[in-house]
Amino acid sequence: MNNSSNESDQEDLADEKTANVQASHQQENTTPSETLPTLTDATIKRVKEGVAAAGDRAVRNTIEEILNRLEAINQGHPEPRINATVRRCALRSLIHALFRVRVEHLERIPPKPAILAVNHLHHIDPFLLLAEIPTQPHYYFLGDARTLYNKWWKRFILRLAGGVVPLERIWKEEVAVIAAAKAGQQELVELAAEIEKTVPTGGDIQTLRKIDRIILGILTHGDGIVLFPEGRLGATEGKLHLPLKRGTVMYALRAGVPIVPIALVGTHDLYLGKELAIRVGEPLYFSPTTRPKRQEVDAALETLQNAILTLLPIDYQEPKEIKLFRSFLNHILW
Repeated sequence: MNNSSNESDQEDLADEKTANVQASHQQENTTPSETLPTLTDATIKRVKEGVAAAGDRAVRNTIEEILNRLEAINQGHPEPRINATVRRCALRSLIHALFRVRVEHLERIPPKPAILAVNHLHHIDPFLLLAEIPTQPHYYFLGDARTLYNKWWKRFILRLAGGVVPLERIWKEEVAVIAAAKAGQQELVELAAEIEKTVPTGGDIQTLRKIDRIILGILTHGDGIVLFPEGRLGATEGKLHLPLKRGTVMYALRAGVPIVPIALVGTHDLYLGKELAIRVGEPLYFSPTTRPKRQEVDAALETLQNAILTLLPIDYQEPKEIKLFRSFLNHILW
């Protein structure tokens, strides 16, 4: 009985090892237990822009180029990238010109390869982190490919700066459009068909394995990575979108690196001069294993979840002050 259970666990996790990027970092098709977003005019506009980006040859070529550059790390070819100190200085100058930033316990981030596991509230989150965290090791972050590369100036800057692993995935808004079209909303049928034709889900095995090799290659060659284990943008300050995805702890177990839990506070709703906080927790160390068992993964995931929850505010209240440039700052990175 126990042997059968262990074999089943190993088979499940072997499959998950192949698909752990999808399970941890991609915004997966919304399950029946989740609520689809309301389809407002603004939502439909964003979906149309996303579909256009998915079909843009410049976007497609950039994604392919960046992924090939990152995969070459495993063959001993470092990614062409801007110096991490220069990157931090540039981002810090911009972030501090717009917001007040408070960082707590930055010294807890170890000077060696690690995974920073962070709650996710806004597209600005990775840039806020890169403006404050240490420059050694050099940290990469995973990001939605279409959001990152949908404008020429973003492609230019990010291609120059490096340090980004682009993920292709279907958005929950697009899933909502498809569901609405199937439910009989005829005005969305054409858009839904275009989504299914144009937007890659990111779930094909070849893509997943490539991302898997890239992330492990980054950690193996001495760099660090920022991951958002919620797998999507959170909707509320001080709350985590649960359950967390398993990929973060699986990478830590397989690469033998610590996970540093980090909480971001204040980034859900941005405006000029708002205080944003970065709270760093104690590093979490786990016994490395190339084939983690399900119980090891689940135990590590629960430890990580509790560590992030401890860092989040219990009863967050949005400041009651003048919110200058609120709309602009909340949408600049869309």
